[in-house]
Amino acid sequence: MNGKMMEECIATRNSVNTPKAVTDSDDIEEKCLALNTKKSETLFVSNNPQRKISCNIPRALQTGPRHNRVPEMTSAFQNLLSSLGEDPQRQGLWKTPERAAKAMLYFTKGYEERIEDILNDAIFDEDHDEMVIVKDIEMFSMCEHHLIPFIGKVSIGYLPNKRVLGLSKMARIVEVYSRRLQVQERLTKQIAVALTQAIEPAGVGVVIEATHMCMVMRGVQKLNSKTITSTMLGVFRDDPKTREEFLALIR
Repeated sequence: MNGKMMEECIATRNSVNTPKAVTDSDDIEEKCLALNTKKSETLFVSNNPQRKISCNIPRALQTGPRHNRVPEMTSAFQNLLSSLGEDPQRQGLWKTPERAAKAMLYFTKGYEERIEDILNDAIFDEDHDEMVIVKDIEMFSMCEHHLIPFIGKVSIGYLPNKRVLGLSKMARIVEVYSRRLQVQERLTKQIAVALTQAIEPAGVGVVIEATHMCMVMRGVQKLNSKTITSTMLGVFRDDPKTREEFLALIR
């Protein structure tokens, strides 16, 4: 292959693999919501590949029942223990790799769940136009940066628009998105967007307060620090009085 042909091949390959640059925040949000649940897409801010934006994390790309992944994951945990200088064959650790593999699959079971499945027939026509709030929903998730848990509570409120959602389903939505590798900021947005898409209310508010073990067990080691994130959509964002009412009621 001559030099010119080689350059053309490299140029073609680069044009296929280079992610699309996104500069407008509205476009980014639109892309996040439009992601197919079985595909992954990486969006870059401008042309700087160092600044990635994580949108909805897709469901696991592997196919087949989840338990089929246990042997491979068990082997990976065995290698991890060996790399730490431990003996995976000693009595106390003999079954640890398999336990850890099954635990990790449970911690990330949200990849296999779909919002439309868990909502089922729990959307009801109801002429109710006052705020609905479910507060202090317990939440457990895994920080995607360190694979260490963060734990907290979620409060969700919405202003109905002729339709209401079964109360337990708000906790189910939290469970689906928290049982994935996450960052708290994205988790907050995903819960709000999922509720908005499900019942199209006049507005939605979501507040999460959580303790991150990556700040408690390592790094700065601040035992009493809490992280609070919020997402306000519709009238919760546009109307200060509605937002203040919601925030007052969840305190």
